[in-house]
Amino acid sequence: MRIRRTAYAATAVFSAVLLAAAGCGGKSNSGNSGSSGGSGSDLSSKTVQLIVGVKDDPFYITMICAAQAEATKQGVKFSSNGSAQWDVSQQRPIIDSVAATKPAALLISPVDTEALTPDLKQMQGAGTKVVLVDTTVSDSSVGVSRISSDNEAGGKTAADALAKEMGDKGSAIVVSVKPGISTTDARIKGFQDQIKSAHPNITLLPVQYDGDQPAKAAQIIQSTVAAHPDLGGVFADNVKTGEGVAAGVNQAGKKGKIKISAFDAGPQQVQDLQNGTLQVLIAQDPGDIGAQGVQQAVAAIQGKSTQASIGTKLVAITSENMNDPTVNKYFYKDKC
Repeated sequence: MRIRRTAYAATAVFSAVLLAAAGCGGKSNSGNSGSSGGSGSDLSSKTVQLIVGVKDDPFYITMICAAQAEATKQGVKFSSNGSAQWDVSQQRPIIDSVAATKPAALLISPVDTEALTPDLKQMQGAGTKVVLVDTTVSDSSVGVSRISSDNEAGGKTAADALAKEMGDKGSAIVVSVKPGISTTDARIKGFQDQIKSAHPNITLLPVQYDGDQPAKAAQIIQSTVAAHPDLGGVFADNVKTGEGVAAGVNQAGKKGKIKISAFDAGPQQVQDLQNGTLQVLIAQDPGDIGAQGVQQAVAAIQGKSTQASIGTKLVAITSENMNDPTVNKYFYKDKC
């Protein structure tokens, strides 16, 4: 059944309620495994480390800032690191280096759902409490807690928003990082499922991958415009892809004609929203992910119970609501 614009408003409100409800946590997990900590331990001697997916990504910068602040509040030592690109071969040496220091806890955004599992299990076995922040691995035995947005629900919201902007017609394409990433895979699924079920007059083109490189995303858009003149919409499912897609639409001379729905709310994305290149941002709350990650890590260090799964908020941002303080507080930072 095709959703009309009058129905979209109700759908959007309902989606917003669902996304806000994602902040409710899941089941509890015992933090007693391993050798670190103890309920009476002096936290000032404990170290919590954070390894992010890409260190210069505003999403992860925002997460680092909040995790650092929470670590100071909790009284634990803190350090962070991350690779220059979204790549297993770059993240693994960082994990190995951190493992050698035997931190009390590790917060990590693994860049692959499978490849890094052995490294993380080895750290767990040595007593380090592992908390998965944003992305996860498939092996459910890894991590005392997993903290992330409801990415599939966010993909569905992005689909409805984009369909509305497109007038429920034309071709649409998803531009993503690479297969095998828990968050972006879920966003793609949510987006595609919603387009197919609720917006059948929109033709979905095959997903294209940019390797988290904005220049590659821009090239994808230009080549797609040449091959599909009826391209009416793009779903860009992370910060750097969103930046590249917006640049590609501008370079193709299609600003305002090709509609863009993008995940995240980095500074360049916010600027693109403001100038009309981009129509909707699905912002996450990376600060909350980082802060709750530290909280769960400290609980595990102290031998207290932890929450196995925690969902954090998603907010749909448009040019109409972007100046609302309750909305723009979700804009990401490029420095602490």
